[in-house]
Amino acid sequence: MPTTLLESDLPGLELLHRGKVRDVYALPNERLLIVASDRLSAFDVVLSDPIPGKGEMLTQISNFWFGKTAHLVPNHLTGTAAADVLPKGVDPNLYAKRAVVVKRLKAVPIEAIARGYLIGSGWKDYQQTGSLCGIRLPSGLQQAQQLPEPIFTPSTKAPKGTHDENIEFHEVEKLVGAGLARQVRDATLSIYEFAAAYAAERGIIIADTKFEFGTDADGKLYVMDEMLTPDSSRFWPADQYRVGTSPPSYDKQFVRDYLETLDWDKRAPGPKLPREVIDRTRAKYAEALKRLAGITLT
Repeated sequence: MPTTLLESDLPGLELLHRGKVRDVYALPNERLLIVASDRLSAFDVVLSDPIPGKGEMLTQISNFWFGKTAHLVPNHLTGTAAADVLPKGVDPNLYAKRAVVVKRLKAVPIEAIARGYLIGSGWKDYQQTGSLCGIRLPSGLQQAQQLPEPIFTPSTKAPKGTHDENIEFHEVEKLVGAGLARQVRDATLSIYEFAAAYAAERGIIIADTKFEFGTDADGKLYVMDEMLTPDSSRFWPADQYRVGTSPPSYDKQFVRDYLETLDWDKRAPGPKLPREVIDRTRAKYAEALKRLAGITLT
């Protein structure tokens, strides 16, 4: 059975960061240990109920995509097993499928987003301006409509408690330099186009996705963090896709929909989740992992 982990505890390792989902520890030789917990956040609040096995599923689907796209862009994986760096006394089975040993890189300070369909904040921006991140789009497009071609729509990395903001490409060039900006844009679109074609053969539309990139001491670019997961992407079942409506997706929408029915001000602490909501959310993550990667967690 999948393991359940709300918060990692690794005595002797330096905890650098505990995020909404991932815990990051320092390792020797410019490496990190990244642990994907089963924490779930909604409306920027981490809920008290974990989704059992979610961290394992996120890690396994990321690892699948890192392997599939390594011929396009190098990634941060080192190939070292998590069990080889865990402190003595820690159960390796708890971390085997949810932890990875990676290169310690300098993060590129933007969210690298590829969009193939007009949805979410992109749809809102288009309705107001007819453009997206400075890219003029054809008039008359509808919600969830496929774009003429995929576009790169970067955003800021907002401080904790605030929201990312879409920015134009020239602003990325100012932040990181023209050369690196082009590399990130080209890598983002290359991975997206490859993954979208692969997913389409399996009945899934990748509407959009977000990547994180970093550079090593020599300036070489790597894709890092998570990759093409239900947390960082909109996956739509192709057989339920309709232009003009927001299609269902393989993510935590069940949780958001449930929370919207409650008298909750969307501030911490969040409410408890019913078992049905937890189970249905877990099933959506598991279905995405099975359909895309052919992996069933046992």
